[in-house]
Amino acid sequence: MTRRLLLSYLALTVLVLAGLEIPLGYIYARGETARASQSVERDASTLAEVTEENIEQSRFDALPDVVGDYAARTGGHVVVTDKRGIVLADSDPAGRAGISLAGQPDIARALNNRPSVTTTTDSAGRDVLSATMPGSSGTLVRGTLRLTYPLDQVSTRVHRIWGALALAGACILAAVALVGFSLARWITRPLRTLEAATTQLADGQLSHPPDATTGPPELRRLAAAFTRTATRLQHLLKAQQAFASEASHQLKTPLTALRLRLENFEPHLDPQAHGSLEEAVGEVERLGRMVQGLLALARLENTATTPEPVDLDAVIAERAAMWEPLAAEQYVAIDISGPPAGRVWAIPGALEQIIDNLLANALRVSPPGTTITLHRTPGTELHVVDQGPGMNAADRERAFDRFWRSSDAHHDGTGLGLPIVRHLVDASGGTITLHPAPGTGLDAHIRLRPFAPPFPAPRSGGEDFDSRGPRGHRTPAGRRR
Repeated sequence: MTRRLLLSYLALTVLVLAGLEIPLGYIYARGETARASQSVERDASTLAEVTEENIEQSRFDALPDVVGDYAARTGGHVVVTDKRGIVLADSDPAGRAGISLAGQPDIARALNNRPSVTTTTDSAGRDVLSATMPGSSGTLVRGTLRLTYPLDQVSTRVHRIWGALALAGACILAAVALVGFSLARWITRPLRTLEAATTQLADGQLSHPPDATTGPPELRRLAAAFTRTATRLQHLLKAQQAFASEASHQLKTPLTALRLRLENFEPHLDPQAHGSLEEAVGEVERLGRMVQGLLALARLENTATTPEPVDLDAVIAERAAMWEPLAAEQYVAIDISGPPAGRVWAIPGALEQIIDNLLANALRVSPPGTTITLHRTPGTELHVVDQGPGMNAADRERAFDRFWRSSDAHHDGTGLGLPIVRHLVDASGGTITLHPAPGTGLDAHIRLRPFAPPFPAPRSGGEDFDSRGPRGHRTPAGRRR
């Protein structure tokens, strides 16, 4: 914005200078030409009177001295003729006396007692002012005088004034540029600090509020209003984070106590009520997982993390090895296929959580004797394919909605696993979609950005949540089916 303001100041100044200096220079040039023309005409008249007197008194030998002296003093060229147009004297040493100029228009008019002043070109191709005057007494013409004066000196003076005007314009432009730059910086300083503050706020913490003490009053008020708004937002975000953290800690203890109390009822209940007791304990466990999932989503949405290069192949191999023992207990195989994918951009810990959630969901619906495939394709794409019942098109559209589960879903899911996966993928700058797998099952298609620095890292949230995968048989949030 500083540059645009400075350019606008300079453009306005150029327009003003052009409107003033161009007419001024043009008027000066015409004035110089007019003054030179008047001077040449006056000198030609004076010389014509002197030469007419010499011609009248037959002092022809004095004519060369008169015209030579004037030519030496002024640089002009003087030619004198008699009443028939015969050259009597020429200030040019190369000029020839005795030749007739009566046929030339200006001499012919002077012989008819009519003076003329015009701009013409001499024999050397130079522009000259030419004044031709009759040497007469009343109506009697005794001779003529032609005075030509080169316009070189006039052009030099005109060029000098144009140069002076250009130099003055350049100095004015430099002064305007200096003042305009200072003014533009003063105007845009609050905007620059506001931009920096906005970037800080987008990163999650406003450590340096915008400057509300400099700049125009409107921008100072804007900076102050932004600071108040940002402070309020930070307060609300901190309150939300504190609530999520406190709610998690407050709910963990009563849920654990409730589960223990339910389990303690088992020896005292009729065997026919054991099934209902197990369902109640299962609901309490599902409620605990739901609390953990909500807390994880809250942390993901409130924390700004920058993507980093991660070895996708190493993460796939590691997570597959971790899940293989649990999959073997259910007689399900985990297979890795496709060429190596290389390094991709992802927020720290995101790939592990993404693969854990997708494997947990796939394992929950995979019948014994089937295979879960982690297939890599060129372009840093990953497919997690199971051989379960799959999902119809309507269910695939709603699968990423929070708490949504299909009508045939198991009751131990919370409906938060896929929303967490989508949030982690989005935060890493990728995309995830669900497609039907060949035959039966579901194909979770993840497309990530390949590592090719420099990378414009998106600002988004991401943080590990409390999920240990198959270790201790604690799995991520449940399958949403």
